[in-house]
Amino acid sequence: MALPLNAKVEAAPNFMTNLDAAYPFSLTQDPETADHRLVKLKEALREMVAILAWSPFSGRPARFLTGKSAQAKLKADAVQLLANQAALPHLREYVVGQHIVLYAHSETEVILLALKHQRQLVFSAGG
Repeated sequence: MALPLNAKVEAAPNFMTNLDAAYPFSLTQDPETADHRLVKLKEALREMVAILAWSPFSGRPARFLTGKSAQAKLKADAVQLLANQAALPHLREYVVGQHIVLYAHSETEVILLALKHQRQLVFSAGG
């Protein structure tokens, strides 16, 4: 049995903005451990990228897609539309320590869309 080809994993600009914001957020939580936690987060993200390249379906289904309010449904529809336009119809979440990574994927491509600490769990098409 042949192993699957590795999917291409890329980060959207919004993901990189979220990653840059992770350190200031960590400082507000606990300045003494912020440096160490950022190093651990980046190590875990590298491991996640390797896993997603091998198995894009590894994350759980994106929970925000099941929101009940009208506003939640509008936001979910907007993000799903963006994923569909990029030909990456599946939206999933990957838990990385205290962070959640939102990503869109097909069988051969993964785009990391957003990174949020569990205390910041509001995903949107723009942030």
